Amino acid sequence: MDFEKNQILTVEIVDITSEGEGIGKIDGYPFFVKDAVIGDTAQIKVVRAKKNYAYARLEKVVTPSPFRVEPSCSFHKQCGGCQIQAMSYNRQLEFKASKVKNNLVRIGGFDKEKIAELMEPIVGMDEPFHYRNKAQYPVGTDKEGNPVAGFYAGRTHNIIANTDCSLGFSENKEILEIILSYMKKHHVPAYDEVTGKGLVRHVLIRKGYYSGEIMVCLVINYKEKKFGAGKEGRGASAEKMHAKGNKALSFLPAQEELISALTQVAGMTSISVSLNTEKTNVIMGEKIYTIWGEDVIHDTIHMRDVENNFAPMGDVSGKGIEFSISPLSFYQVNPVQVEKLYSLALSYAGLTGKETVWDLYCGIGTISLFLARDAKQIYGVEVIPQAIEDAEKNAIHNSIHNAEFFVGKAEEVLPRKYEEEGISADVIVVDPPRKGCDEACLATMMKMKPDRIVYVSCDSATLARDLRVLCDGGYELRRVRAVDMFPMTVHVETVTLLTKKAR
Repeated sequence: MDFEKNQILTVEIVDITSEGEGIGKIDGYPFFVKDAVIGDTAQIKVVRAKKNYAYARLEKVVTPSPFRVEPSCSFHKQCGGCQIQAMSYNRQLEFKASKVKNNLVRIGGFDKEKIAELMEPIVGMDEPFHYRNKAQYPVGTDKEGNPVAGFYAGRTHNIIANTDCSLGFSENKEILEIILSYMKKHHVPAYDEVTGKGLVRHVLIRKGYYSGEIMVCLVINYKEKKFGAGKEGRGASAEKMHAKGNKALSFLPAQEELISALTQVAGMTSISVSLNTEKTNVIMGEKIYTIWGEDVIHDTIHMRDVENNFAPMGDVSGKGIEFSISPLSFYQVNPVQVEKLYSLALSYAGLTGKETVWDLYCGIGTISLFLARDAKQIYGVEVIPQAIEDAEKNAIHNSIHNAEFFVGKAEEVLPRKYEEEGISADVIVVDPPRKGCDEACLATMMKMKPDRIVYVSCDSATLARDLRVLCDGGYELRRVRAVDMFPMTVHVETVTLLTKKAR
């Protein structure tokens, strides 16, 4: 049977893709339907029909699924952020656990029964909303010429005006409305991607979950100028003048008025601007200047008792590990779940105080410092120099002296340190980006023959691929557990443990 564009059909949604689209079938021919929930009987409209499958739009839910719930956000269909908000949270957890399991079997080639035996229950949240400690809002202009902020509609750069995202902290709305009101009052133009004109591009907001400290960084289309003469001499750069303690750098019209309004928000600690004049999808510019308050905010990651369902657990200091977070720092966005994720990694690592541990793709040292108190020595590797600077500062701040960090690609630093300097590893922890580990990195890991490898992954497809390489190279998969770091979305983190096979 042939199907055509704009054809109206009724299907039962019998499955769901890894990207959260419902799957309905007619005579075995699949239709991928955004916003449909498994169990729905739905009226759909064909958008694009191929030989073996079709994409369709959900027109009407004829009979709702028992897993369908009323989304808390009225923009969930347009916005690309929450793909599965219409699905009950328990069913979301089932979907994510199944996604990890299926990828390990289908991509990794692991035995289905073995994976079912190894997988531990997925770690969910008690309150799966308002968990994000970081949000980046694009700023634009509506049809009436008013400044707006929100999120891009799925797979577009059309801004959906929404200052009250159900995943963000409550202060975000107050901060955005202050900025938009200021822009409207002083006729400050939003950036236009087409023309490259306008001033305000994005607003970055970060909040320390435990500290309550808030950071605002405005990304602006501002070409850096030379600033007026003073004691530093004519033509001093903004960077130099700021280093000398000059707090009067002006990047925005009526800047002091904006600063005064923002500082009324409880917890405001840092206000900065990031200069970005490039026509690019990259949000942050390379140069950032603090225009009020501190350069960083702080937050703490506490250890959790994994064996007692992630109950809070005291550590050596009794206060956890405190991190300094700059506008450019990578720091996990879900503070509640990150404690569970890292506590799992620590538990899987099985440290006794005698081990040399390598933490690859270490960022600002979040996992490294979490492991350091139970290890003999930690070595962290990260390609971003600023992240390594932050990691070193965080180690000093937490009085951790057995952690050393290296700038570079893991696949280059690890072989050099092992082959030229003879630095071995008892345990290797990896937390790579979505693309997974580099082949050379995996090869060196296997050559170093650590007793245990803890692999933390944000993409279970590349995780499955890499685990297959490691298991073919002398390792055995021993433990697998998914952690829901991003409720209402299709994304899921996974922690796995591999041990060296006995000869």
